[in-house]
Amino acid sequence: MRFGIRTLDELPVRGKTVLCRVDVNQPVDRGTGTLKSVNRIAACVPTIRELSEKGAKVVLLAHQGSDIEYKNFYTTRPHAKVLSALLGREVRWIDDVCGPAARQAIRELNDGDVLLLDNVRFVAEEQTLFELKLRLTHEQQAKTLLVEKLAPLADFYVCDAFAAAHRDQPSLCGFEQVLPSAMGRLFEKEYCTVSGVMEDPARPCVFVLGGAKIADAFQMMETVLSRKIADTILTGGLVANIFLIARGEKIGAGSEAFIEKSNYTEFYEKARALYAAYGEKILLPKDLAWVENGERSEAKTGEIPPSVGAVDVGHETAGLYRDRILAAKTVFVNGPMGVFEQESSEYGTKELWQALADTDGFTVLGGGDSITATEKYGLTDRIGYICTGGGALIRFLSGEELPVVRALRHGSTLPLE
Repeated sequence: MRFGIRTLDELPVRGKTVLCRVDVNQPVDRGTGTLKSVNRIAACVPTIRELSEKGAKVVLLAHQGSDIEYKNFYTTRPHAKVLSALLGREVRWIDDVCGPAARQAIRELNDGDVLLLDNVRFVAEEQTLFELKLRLTHEQQAKTLLVEKLAPLADFYVCDAFAAAHRDQPSLCGFEQVLPSAMGRLFEKEYCTVSGVMEDPARPCVFVLGGAKIADAFQMMETVLSRKIADTILTGGLVANIFLIARGEKIGAGSEAFIEKSNYTEFYEKARALYAAYGEKILLPKDLAWVENGERSEAKTGEIPPSVGAVDVGHETAGLYRDRILAAKTVFVNGPMGVFEQESSEYGTKELWQALADTDGFTVLGGGDSITATEKYGLTDRIGYICTGGGALIRFLSGEELPVVRALRHGSTLPLE
Protein backbone atom coordinates (compact mmCIF):
# COMPACT_ATOMS: atom_id res chain seq x y z
CA MET A 1 0.00 0.00 0.00
CA ARG A 2 0.94 3.62 -0.46
CA PHE A 3 -0.68 6.27 1.72
CA GLY A 4 -3.12 3.65 2.95
CA ILE A 5 -4.28 2.72 -0.57
CA ARG A 6 -3.66 -0.52 -2.43
CA THR A 7 -1.75 -0.44 -5.71
CA LEU A 8 -2.15 -2.74 -8.72
CA ASP A 9 0.69 -4.87 -7.37
CA GLU A 10 -1.65 -6.16 -4.68
CA LEU A 11 -4.62 -7.21 -6.81
CA PRO A 12 -4.76 -10.84 -8.10
CA VAL A 13 -6.63 -9.83 -11.26
CA ARG A 14 -6.11 -12.84 -13.57
CA GLY A 15 -9.49 -14.15 -14.61
CA LYS A 16 -11.22 -11.46 -12.53
CA THR A 17 -13.57 -8.69 -13.63
CA VAL A 18 -12.19 -5.25 -12.77
CA LEU A 19 -14.23 -2.05 -12.89
CA CYS A 20 -11.74 0.68 -13.71
CA ARG A 21 -12.75 4.33 -13.45
CA VAL A 22 -10.65 6.54 -15.71
CA ASP A 23 -10.76 10.23 -16.58
CA VAL A 24 -10.61 10.58 -20.35
CA ASN A 25 -12.63 13.80 -20.49
CA GLN A 26 -11.37 15.78 -23.51
CA PRO A 27 -12.54 18.69 -25.69
CA VAL A 28 -14.88 17.41 -28.42
CA ASP A 29 -15.33 18.55 -32.01
CA ARG A 30 -19.05 17.91 -32.38
CA GLY A 31 -18.94 18.57 -36.09
CA THR A 32 -16.65 15.62 -36.77
CA GLY A 33 -17.40 13.55 -33.67
CA THR A 34 -13.70 13.48 -32.79
CA LEU A 35 -11.58 14.53 -29.82
CA LYS A 36 -9.43 17.65 -29.97
CA SER A 37 -6.87 16.18 -27.57
CA VAL A 38 -5.93 12.69 -26.36
CA ASN A 39 -3.58 13.58 -23.48
CA ARG A 40 -5.75 12.24 -20.68
CA ILE A 41 -6.56 9.09 -22.63
CA ALA A 42 -2.88 8.39 -23.22
CA ALA A 43 -2.13 8.94 -19.53
CA CYS A 44 -4.40 6.09 -18.38
CA VAL A 45 -3.20 3.58 -21.00
CA PRO A 46 -0.47 2.05 -18.74
CA THR A 47 -3.07 0.99 -16.16
CA ILE A 48 -5.43 -0.44 -18.76
CA ARG A 49 -2.62 -2.27 -20.53
CA GLU A 50 -1.31 -3.74 -17.27
CA LEU A 51 -4.71 -5.01 -16.20
CA SER A 52 -5.35 -6.51 -19.63
CA GLU A 53 -1.95 -8.16 -19.90
CA LYS A 54 -2.37 -9.66 -16.44
CA GLY A 55 -5.51 -11.37 -17.67
CA ALA A 56 -8.21 -9.19 -16.14
CA LYS A 57 -11.57 -8.59 -17.75
CA VAL A 58 -11.42 -4.80 -17.83
CA VAL A 59 -14.56 -2.67 -17.70
CA LEU A 60 -13.86 1.04 -18.14
CA LEU A 61 -16.13 3.70 -16.65
CA ALA A 62 -15.62 7.28 -17.76
CA HIS A 63 -17.38 10.61 -18.16
CA GLN A 64 -17.27 13.08 -21.03
CA GLY A 65 -18.30 16.65 -20.31
CA SER A 66 -20.67 17.96 -17.69
CA ASP A 67 -24.34 18.68 -17.39
CA ILE A 68 -23.26 22.17 -16.31
CA GLU A 69 -20.83 22.72 -19.23
CA TYR A 70 -23.05 21.03 -21.76
CA LYS A 71 -20.88 21.85 -24.78
CA ASN A 72 -18.66 18.83 -24.07
CA PHE A 73 -21.42 16.48 -22.89
CA TYR A 74 -20.95 13.61 -25.31
CA THR A 75 -20.73 9.87 -25.84
CA THR A 76 -17.50 7.97 -25.10
CA ARG A 77 -17.55 6.22 -28.47
CA PRO A 78 -14.65 8.23 -29.97
CA HIS A 79 -12.61 7.49 -26.85
CA ALA A 80 -12.84 3.75 -27.56
CA LYS A 81 -11.30 4.28 -31.00
CA VAL A 82 -8.42 6.29 -29.54
CA LEU A 83 -7.84 3.72 -26.79
CA SER A 84 -7.82 0.90 -29.34
CA ALA A 85 -5.12 2.68 -31.34
CA LEU A 86 -3.00 3.48 -28.27
CA LEU A 87 -3.30 -0.02 -26.79
CA GLY A 88 -2.79 -1.78 -30.08
CA ARG A 89 -5.82 -3.97 -29.45
CA GLU A 90 -9.57 -3.65 -29.71
CA VAL A 91 -11.40 -1.79 -26.98
CA ARG A 92 -15.05 -2.72 -27.26
CA TRP A 93 -17.65 -0.02 -26.70
CA ILE A 94 -21.34 -0.19 -25.89
CA ASP A 95 -23.92 2.59 -25.82
CA ASP A 96 -25.13 1.65 -22.37
CA VAL A 97 -23.86 2.32 -18.85
CA CYS A 98 -25.53 -0.07 -16.43
CA GLY A 99 -28.58 -1.40 -18.25
CA PRO A 100 -29.18 -4.97 -19.49
CA ALA A 101 -27.01 -4.56 -22.59
CA ALA A 102 -24.01 -3.29 -20.59
CA ARG A 103 -24.37 -6.04 -17.99
CA GLN A 104 -24.58 -8.74 -20.65
CA ALA A 105 -21.50 -7.36 -22.41
CA ILE A 106 -19.60 -7.53 -19.12
CA ARG A 107 -20.63 -11.15 -18.56
CA GLU A 108 -19.36 -12.08 -22.02
CA LEU A 109 -15.84 -10.68 -21.53
CA ASN A 110 -12.86 -13.00 -21.84
CA ASP A 111 -9.59 -12.67 -19.93
CA GLY A 112 -7.68 -9.65 -21.23
CA ASP A 113 -10.69 -8.06 -22.93
CA VAL A 114 -11.33 -4.33 -22.50
CA LEU A 115 -14.82 -2.83 -22.62
CA LEU A 116 -15.61 0.89 -22.42
CA LEU A 117 -19.11 1.77 -21.23
CA ASP A 118 -20.85 4.91 -22.42
CA ASN A 119 -20.67 8.24 -20.57
CA VAL A 120 -21.49 7.56 -16.91
CA ARG A 121 -23.02 11.02 -16.68
CA PHE A 122 -25.86 9.83 -18.86
CA VAL A 123 -26.99 8.30 -15.54
CA ALA A 124 -28.64 11.04 -13.45
CA GLU A 125 -26.90 10.15 -10.19
CA GLU A 126 -23.51 10.82 -11.85
CA GLN A 127 -24.35 14.35 -12.87
CA THR A 128 -22.80 17.37 -11.23
CA LEU A 129 -26.14 18.88 -10.25
CA PHE A 130 -27.12 15.61 -8.55
CA GLU A 131 -23.85 15.63 -6.61
CA LEU A 132 -24.14 19.26 -5.50
CA LYS A 133 -27.80 19.11 -4.52
CA LEU A 134 -28.11 15.75 -2.75
CA ARG A 135 -24.61 15.33 -1.29
CA LEU A 136 -24.92 11.58 -0.78
CA THR A 137 -22.60 9.89 1.69
CA HIS A 138 -20.34 7.19 0.34
CA GLU A 139 -22.55 4.59 1.96
CA GLN A 140 -25.56 6.07 0.17
CA GLN A 141 -23.65 6.13 -3.12
CA ALA A 142 -23.10 2.38 -2.75
CA LYS A 143 -26.88 1.96 -2.98
CA THR A 144 -27.31 3.93 -6.20
CA LEU A 145 -28.42 2.30 -9.43
CA LEU A 146 -24.96 2.37 -11.02
CA VAL A 147 -23.23 0.61 -8.15
CA GLU A 148 -26.00 -1.88 -7.40
CA LYS A 149 -26.19 -2.95 -11.06
CA LEU A 150 -22.47 -3.23 -11.82
CA ALA A 151 -20.75 -4.15 -8.54
CA PRO A 152 -22.22 -7.70 -8.39
CA LEU A 153 -20.56 -8.41 -11.76
CA ALA A 154 -17.09 -7.38 -10.59
CA ASP A 155 -14.36 -8.68 -8.32
CA PHE A 156 -12.31 -5.52 -7.90
CA TYR A 157 -12.53 -1.76 -8.40
CA VAL A 158 -9.61 0.37 -9.60
CA CYS A 159 -9.62 4.16 -9.76
CA ASP A 160 -7.17 5.80 -12.12
CA ALA A 161 -8.99 9.13 -12.29
CA PHE A 162 -6.95 11.47 -10.10
CA ALA A 163 -8.16 14.37 -12.24
CA ALA A 164 -11.67 13.70 -10.88
CA ALA A 165 -10.62 12.85 -7.32
CA HIS A 166 -12.28 15.99 -5.96
CA ARG A 167 -15.68 14.82 -7.19
CA ASP A 168 -18.06 12.89 -4.93
CA GLN A 169 -20.01 10.63 -7.28
CA PRO A 170 -20.96 6.92 -7.26
CA SER A 171 -18.56 5.88 -10.03
CA LEU A 172 -15.75 7.47 -8.03
CA CYS A 173 -16.66 6.87 -4.39
CA GLY A 174 -19.47 4.30 -4.27
CA PHE A 175 -17.83 1.12 -5.57
CA GLU A 176 -15.11 1.24 -2.88
CA GLN A 177 -17.76 0.62 -0.25
CA VAL A 178 -18.54 -2.85 -1.62
CA LEU A 179 -15.53 -3.96 -3.70
CA PRO A 180 -11.86 -4.45 -2.77
CA SER A 181 -10.18 -1.44 -4.36
CA ALA A 182 -6.87 -0.03 -5.53
CA MET A 183 -5.49 3.00 -7.32
CA GLY A 184 -4.22 2.72 -10.88
CA ARG A 185 -0.72 3.66 -12.00
CA LEU A 186 -1.64 7.20 -13.09
CA PHE A 187 -3.48 7.88 -9.83
CA GLU A 188 -0.55 6.45 -7.87
CA LYS A 189 1.98 8.59 -9.72
CA GLU A 190 0.01 11.82 -9.45
CA TYR A 191 -1.01 11.37 -5.83
CA CYS A 192 2.51 10.50 -4.73
CA THR A 193 4.02 13.36 -6.72
CA VAL A 194 1.79 16.08 -5.28
CA SER A 195 2.07 14.51 -1.81
CA GLY A 196 5.82 14.95 -2.09
CA VAL A 197 5.38 18.63 -2.90
CA MET A 198 3.15 19.04 0.16
CA GLU A 199 5.16 17.00 2.64
CA ASP A 200 8.84 17.47 1.89
CA PRO A 201 9.69 19.66 -1.12
CA ALA A 202 13.31 20.31 -2.02
CA ARG A 203 14.08 23.94 -1.25
CA PRO A 204 13.80 26.67 -2.25
CA CYS A 205 10.19 25.80 -3.09
CA VAL A 206 8.52 28.30 -5.42
CA PHE A 207 4.84 28.44 -6.32
CA VAL A 208 3.79 30.25 -9.50
CA LEU A 209 0.13 31.25 -9.24
CA GLY A 210 -1.61 33.10 -12.04
CA GLY A 211 -4.59 32.73 -14.30
CA ALA A 212 -8.17 33.60 -13.47
CA LYS A 213 -9.34 30.88 -11.04
CA ILE A 214 -9.19 33.18 -8.09
CA ALA A 215 -10.93 31.17 -5.38
CA ASP A 216 -8.67 28.19 -5.96
CA ALA A 217 -5.53 30.29 -5.96
CA PHE A 218 -6.33 32.10 -2.73
CA GLN A 219 -7.32 28.93 -0.91
CA MET A 220 -4.14 27.19 -2.01
CA MET A 221 -2.03 30.21 -1.13
CA GLU A 222 -3.30 30.28 2.43
CA THR A 223 -2.47 26.59 2.88
CA VAL A 224 1.03 26.51 1.40
CA LEU A 225 2.04 29.68 3.23
CA SER A 226 0.59 28.81 6.64
CA ARG A 227 2.10 25.31 6.48
CA LYS A 228 5.43 26.74 5.34
CA ILE A 229 5.41 24.64 2.17
CA ALA A 230 6.11 27.54 -0.20
CA ASP A 231 9.17 29.70 0.32
CA THR A 232 8.07 32.16 -2.36
CA ILE A 233 4.92 32.74 -4.39
CA LEU A 234 5.22 34.46 -7.77
CA THR A 235 1.92 36.03 -8.74
CA GLY A 236 0.57 36.83 -12.18
CA GLY A 237 -2.66 37.18 -14.09
CA LEU A 238 -5.81 38.08 -12.19
CA VAL A 239 -4.27 36.85 -8.94
CA ALA A 240 -1.59 39.54 -9.14
CA ASN A 241 -4.05 42.21 -10.25
CA ILE A 242 -6.22 41.65 -7.18
CA PHE A 243 -3.23 41.95 -4.86
CA LEU A 244 -2.02 45.12 -6.57
CA ILE A 245 -5.42 46.84 -6.46
CA ALA A 246 -5.92 45.73 -2.85
CA ARG A 247 -2.64 47.48 -1.98
CA GLY A 248 -3.77 50.70 -3.64
CA GLU A 249 -1.91 50.37 -6.95
CA LYS A 250 -3.55 51.87 -10.03
CA ILE A 251 -3.32 49.33 -12.83
CA GLY A 252 -5.99 50.65 -15.17
CA ALA A 253 -9.75 50.97 -15.07
CA GLY A 254 -10.08 47.94 -17.33
CA SER A 255 -8.51 45.69 -14.70
CA GLU A 256 -10.76 46.99 -11.93
CA ALA A 257 -13.86 46.77 -14.12
CA PHE A 258 -13.13 43.13 -15.00
CA ILE A 259 -12.74 42.20 -11.33
CA GLU A 260 -16.00 43.95 -10.45
CA LYS A 261 -17.84 42.35 -13.36
CA SER A 262 -16.59 38.91 -12.28
CA ASN A 263 -17.73 39.52 -8.67
CA TYR A 264 -14.19 39.10 -7.36
CA THR A 265 -14.05 42.25 -5.25
CA GLU A 266 -14.48 40.12 -2.10
CA PHE A 267 -10.92 38.91 -2.62
CA TYR A 268 -9.46 42.34 -2.01
CA GLU A 269 -9.79 41.87 1.73
CA LYS A 270 -8.38 38.36 1.55
CA ALA A 271 -5.42 39.69 -0.42
CA ARG A 272 -4.77 42.37 2.18
CA ALA A 273 -4.85 39.81 4.98
CA LEU A 274 -2.53 37.42 3.17
CA TYR A 275 -0.08 40.17 2.29
CA ALA A 276 -0.09 41.48 5.84
CA ALA A 277 0.77 38.03 7.16
CA TYR A 278 3.11 36.75 4.45
CA GLY A 279 4.11 39.77 2.38
CA GLU A 280 7.80 38.87 2.39
CA LYS A 281 6.98 35.62 0.57
CA ILE A 282 4.47 36.98 -1.96
CA LEU A 283 6.10 38.59 -4.99
CA LEU A 284 3.96 40.99 -7.00
CA PRO A 285 4.68 42.35 -10.49
CA LYS A 286 6.84 45.46 -10.68
CA ASP A 287 5.62 46.29 -14.17
CA LEU A 288 2.64 45.33 -16.30
CA ALA A 289 1.70 45.30 -19.96
CA TRP A 290 -1.42 46.40 -21.80
CA VAL A 291 -2.43 46.27 -25.44
CA GLU A 292 -4.03 49.08 -27.46
CA ASN A 293 -4.75 48.80 -31.18
CA GLY A 294 -2.75 45.61 -31.28
CA GLU A 295 0.38 47.25 -29.83
CA ARG A 296 1.95 46.19 -26.53
CA SER A 297 3.04 48.79 -24.01
CA GLU A 298 4.55 48.45 -20.52
CA ALA A 299 4.91 50.60 -17.43
CA LYS A 300 5.69 50.32 -13.74
CA THR A 301 2.76 49.34 -11.57
CA GLY A 302 1.11 52.54 -10.43
CA GLU A 303 1.98 54.24 -13.70
CA ILE A 304 -0.49 52.39 -15.93
CA PRO A 305 -2.75 54.72 -17.96
CA PRO A 306 -6.19 54.87 -16.33
CA SER A 307 -8.10 53.83 -19.45
CA VAL A 308 -6.42 50.44 -20.04
CA GLY A 309 -6.35 46.99 -18.47
CA ALA A 310 -3.32 44.87 -17.59
CA VAL A 311 -3.00 41.68 -19.67
CA ASP A 312 0.53 40.49 -18.84
CA VAL A 313 3.50 41.07 -16.57
CA GLY A 314 6.25 43.28 -17.94
CA HIS A 315 9.83 42.47 -18.93
CA GLU A 316 11.32 43.46 -15.56
CA THR A 317 8.92 41.23 -13.65
CA ALA A 318 9.41 38.33 -16.05
CA GLY A 319 13.18 38.59 -15.55
CA LEU A 320 12.90 38.65 -11.76
CA TYR A 321 10.51 35.69 -11.78
CA ARG A 322 12.73 33.77 -14.16
CA ASP A 323 15.69 34.15 -11.79
CA ARG A 324 13.61 32.79 -8.89
CA ILE A 325 12.55 29.77 -10.92
CA LEU A 326 16.09 29.00 -12.07
CA ALA A 327 17.32 29.13 -8.46
CA ALA A 328 14.53 26.91 -7.12
CA LYS A 329 14.73 23.20 -6.29
CA THR A 330 10.95 22.69 -6.49
CA VAL A 331 8.54 24.71 -8.64
CA PHE A 332 4.78 24.25 -8.68
CA VAL A 333 2.82 26.10 -11.39
CA ASN A 334 -0.87 26.79 -11.75
CA GLY A 335 -1.96 29.54 -14.10
CA PRO A 336 -0.32 31.76 -16.73
CA MET A 337 0.99 35.30 -16.29
CA GLY A 338 -1.57 36.81 -18.63
CA VAL A 339 -3.46 36.40 -21.88
CA PHE A 340 -0.90 34.04 -23.39
CA GLU A 341 -3.20 33.05 -26.26
CA GLN A 342 -2.32 36.31 -28.06
CA GLU A 343 1.18 37.15 -29.24
CA SER A 344 1.03 40.71 -27.94
CA SER A 345 0.35 39.56 -24.37
CA GLU A 346 2.20 36.24 -24.11
CA TYR A 347 5.70 37.47 -23.20
CA GLY A 348 5.50 36.91 -19.44
CA THR A 349 4.04 33.44 -19.71
CA LYS A 350 6.42 32.41 -22.49
CA GLU A 351 9.45 33.64 -20.57
CA LEU A 352 8.47 31.87 -17.36
CA TRP A 353 7.62 28.63 -19.17
CA GLN A 354 11.06 28.67 -20.76
CA ALA A 355 12.53 29.10 -17.27
CA LEU A 356 10.56 26.06 -16.14
CA ALA A 357 12.16 24.09 -18.95
CA ASP A 358 15.65 25.40 -18.14
CA THR A 359 15.68 25.03 -14.35
CA ASP A 360 17.45 22.11 -12.68
CA GLY A 361 14.70 22.02 -10.04
CA PHE A 362 11.78 19.60 -10.04
CA THR A 363 8.80 21.20 -11.78
CA VAL A 364 5.16 20.24 -11.23
CA LEU A 365 2.50 21.82 -13.40
CA GLY A 366 -1.28 21.52 -13.36
CA GLY A 367 -4.45 23.17 -14.61
CA GLY A 368 -5.94 23.41 -18.07
CA ASP A 369 -4.45 26.76 -19.08
CA SER A 370 -1.03 25.79 -17.75
CA ILE A 371 -1.06 22.60 -19.79
CA THR A 372 -2.26 24.47 -22.88
CA ALA A 373 0.61 26.96 -22.53
CA THR A 374 3.10 24.10 -22.14
CA GLU A 375 1.83 22.50 -25.34
CA LYS A 376 1.82 25.81 -27.18
CA TYR A 377 5.50 26.38 -26.45
CA GLY A 378 6.50 22.78 -27.16
CA LEU A 379 7.85 22.20 -23.64
CA THR A 380 5.84 19.16 -22.56
CA ASP A 381 8.90 16.91 -22.45
CA ARG A 382 10.89 19.42 -20.38
CA ILE A 383 8.52 19.73 -17.42
CA GLY A 384 9.20 17.40 -14.49
CA TYR A 385 5.62 16.35 -14.01
CA ILE A 386 2.39 17.49 -15.65
CA CYS A 387 -0.65 16.62 -13.55
CA THR A 388 -3.83 15.73 -15.43
CA GLY A 389 -5.92 17.00 -12.54
CA GLY A 390 -6.93 20.65 -12.33
CA GLY A 391 -9.64 20.84 -9.68
CA ALA A 392 -8.34 17.78 -7.82
CA LEU A 393 -4.82 19.17 -7.74
CA ILE A 394 -5.96 22.53 -6.41
CA ARG A 395 -8.15 20.95 -3.72
CA PHE A 396 -5.32 18.69 -2.62
CA LEU A 397 -2.84 21.56 -2.41
CA SER A 398 -5.46 23.53 -0.49
CA GLY A 399 -5.25 20.96 2.28
CA GLU A 400 -8.52 19.12 1.60
CA GLU A 401 -8.89 15.36 1.86
CA LEU A 402 -10.13 14.34 -1.56
CA PRO A 403 -13.36 12.27 -1.54
CA VAL A 404 -11.90 9.62 -3.81
CA VAL A 405 -8.81 9.24 -1.62
CA ARG A 406 -11.02 8.68 1.41
CA ALA A 407 -13.11 6.15 -0.50
CA LEU A 408 -10.07 4.27 -1.80
CA ARG A 409 -8.67 3.97 1.69
CA HIS A 410 -11.91 2.31 2.75
CA GLY A 411 -11.92 0.02 -0.28
CA SER A 412 -8.34 -0.95 0.48
CA THR A 413 -9.46 -2.43 3.81
CA LEU A 414 -11.91 -4.86 2.20
CA PRO A 415 -10.57 -8.44 1.92
CA LEU A 416 -9.39 -9.59 -1.50
CA GLU A 417 -11.07 -12.98 -1.16
